Amino acid sequence: MAISYDDFAKVDIRVGTIVGVDPFPEARKPAFKLRVDFGPEVGVKRSSAQVTVHYRPEDLLGRQVAAVVNFPPRQIGPFMSEVLVLGFPDEAGAVVLVAPSRAVPNGGKLF
Repeated sequence: MAISYDDFAKVDIRVGTIVGVDPFPEARKPAFKLRVDFGPEVGVKRSSAQVTVHYRPEDLLGRQVAAVVNFPPRQIGPFMSEVLVLGFPDEAGAVVLVAPSRAVPNGGKLF
């Protein structure tokens, strides 16, 4: 199904830096609670991410990631996820995060 560029432009995908990682033992599938800094326009937002197969908390801190920042918040158990951090499945289905290949300013919009 083809979409127009205007449809794509409605999805606000920004880059941010992970500034906090906490365990999420209440999640149904293994996950971390992330705090991601998207710069002054968007601010720091929270996300639940099922990335425990390939990443440890210390690997995630300071890492830049891409996320959709204009979805409505979603309740995941006792946690309110405010953004959707993006990733691709590896051959076994585990999440590999999407990130820029070079450091860029937080809050940059994908185009």
